Amino acid sequence: MELIYVFILGSAIGSFLNVLILRTPRDESVSFPASHCMSCNTPLRIWHNIPILSWIFLRGKCAFCGEKISVQYPFIEFLSGIIFVLSALKLGLTFQAFGVALTFDLLLALSVIDFRYKMVPDSINLSALTVAMLSAVSLEQLGYNITNALLFAGGFTLLRFYLSYAIKKEAMGEADIMIAATMGALLGVQLGLVAIFLGAVLALPALLLTQGETEDSKQLPFIPFLAMGCWIVLMFDTTVTVYLAGLYG
Repeated sequence: MELIYVFILGSAIGSFLNVLILRTPRDESVSFPASHCMSCNTPLRIWHNIPILSWIFLRGKCAFCGEKISVQYPFIEFLSGIIFVLSALKLGLTFQAFGVALTFDLLLALSVIDFRYKMVPDSINLSALTVAMLSAVSLEQLGYNITNALLFAGGFTLLRFYLSYAIKKEAMGEADIMIAATMGALLGVQLGLVAIFLGAVLALPALLLTQGETEDSKQLPFIPFLAMGCWIVLMFDTTVTVYLAGLYG
């Protein structure tokens, strides 16, 4: 029963994620104006904003003008609910679980924006990093999270300078450094590096598919793959840790 409430909370936050995904790239306020149809601009009623259910009952169409509503809305709400439920199953009904779930929700929003618009808003990126660092159950863990975030930020900043010098062009963006810091805060140094490696492996097939296409189409969004790598390692952290211990002793 508790997990049902967790899912409802997650899907409600997912509804707000849709607002972030739609408005942030346009530099629009996420508070005003209130939710409205993007086609006819009619303000939505409260019952039009029930996560997942409203889209189903409206059959994916605006109640006023009949324009189709993207399936992205219920998909993001459902995925956010699942993120919250799995985080609670992994970490219990704790403040840390809420923080971890919220961090991945923000990474989900960043992933969609990166995929659709090829941009990474600093406001959401910094929010994800901040929430990841604060997702702690003790002052000791808080210090641990912040330390790991700084280690990853510093390490990847140094790597950026070296790579950019070697290839004579910008090798890594500031957004990538913040994402790496977020992963460090969530997972620690060892598991964070595994997650980054896994993200690169997941991105490889998509990278190969873009070979020979136009320069614009080859701008592969990397954040979705990093977020997936981070999530997989978090969910299976014990298995990964045991494997690494067996591998390196």
